[in-house]
Amino acid sequence: MSEGVKGSLKQSEFLNLPDLPFFNWCNQQYKINRGVYNTIDQWFYAYGFKEILPRRHYLLSFLRFALDRKRQYEQQKFIRFGNGD
Repeated sequence: MSEGVKGSLKQSEFLNLPDLPFFNWCNQQYKINRGVYNTIDQWFYAYGFKEILPRRHYLLSFLRFALDRKRQYEQQKFIRFGNGD
């Protein structure tokens, strides 16, 4: 199995976790706090992503995008939002 498929399957395992373990995984990967996680999740929900699995997929895509963008301009390992920026 290719690394891309393995990574994709591994990520789908995390998408199906209960809320707290999913948040903990996001925190480990992106170092975001619960408030930032909830704000992003609420934004996607308010803009029509009512089902949890697609919403989590978009949430992770957003976090990856934000981290990649941050790394492009600054050599940081994790994302910082708000006053931490």
